[in-house]
Amino acid sequence: MRPVNILMISTALIGLLMGMAAFVSISNERMMKDVQKAKDSKGFAVVELFTSEGCSSCPPADALMERIQQGNENKQIYILAFHVDYWDHQGWKDRFSDRRYSERQQQYAGWLGLSTIYTPQVVVNGEREFVGSDAGAVVKAISNGLEGTVTDSVSLHTKIAQGKLYITHEASGRQKDATLVLALVEKEAQSDVKAGENSGRKLSHVQIVRQLAYVDANSSKEVEMSLPEGFNGNGWEMIGFVQRNRDGHITAAARTGLQSAADAAK
Repeated sequence: MRPVNILMISTALIGLLMGMAAFVSISNERMMKDVQKAKDSKGFAVVELFTSEGCSSCPPADALMERIQQGNENKQIYILAFHVDYWDHQGWKDRFSDRRYSERQQQYAGWLGLSTIYTPQVVVNGEREFVGSDAGAVVKAISNGLEGTVTDSVSLHTKIAQGKLYITHEASGRQKDATLVLALVEKEAQSDVKAGENSGRKLSHVQIVRQLAYVDANSSKEVEMSLPEGFNGNGWEMIGFVQRNRDGHITAAARTGLQSAADAAK
């Protein structure tokens, strides 16, 4: 864990948990129970990782997210990797970093009553936070989220036209004072790090947040997003979730692929 003063599950995932043995000791019996409990679950888990290519403690957390995502046949697990910018002055500028992601992490510090922010940090369903490489705690939190009761819902539709991404959305449920968080996600990428704490390493990332938007969860207004540099239409998705303003708890989540205006018209 690197403090900074500025502040998963079907049977196919048994292999995932076994792969996590390198991170934490979890018995086969425990793994089977976690897998079985989550297989028919109705809940969801939004897993937000705050990470940076400039932090030497982050690659194990990135690798954990990759293992979870590779085994993620349960579509109710939503991984989002936010690359913060406060490590960019340590000798390497993370090309995926954005100040807005650091600000989001700072907002969690307020919601969760933390005195500082750090990398790598994982927040699950906006309710609990963990050191991002703590596989046992992260997997347990995901399992708990999948076993939870869902009262709200959200649906998303996207289209690409004239170099822009347009998102229509609809949220329903009991939350009146809530925000719909929309994240454009690049599913995987690699970087050859030339300087800083990870100098000389090739780092792999999954579920990288490349654009972020906040809208009133009760609004039906179409959202327009700019497409980031490197966007090619393949290997991307949109994830959206409803988050309570008072405490950050996430009450609904959804994902959708991206389609062009021509595809949408078919």
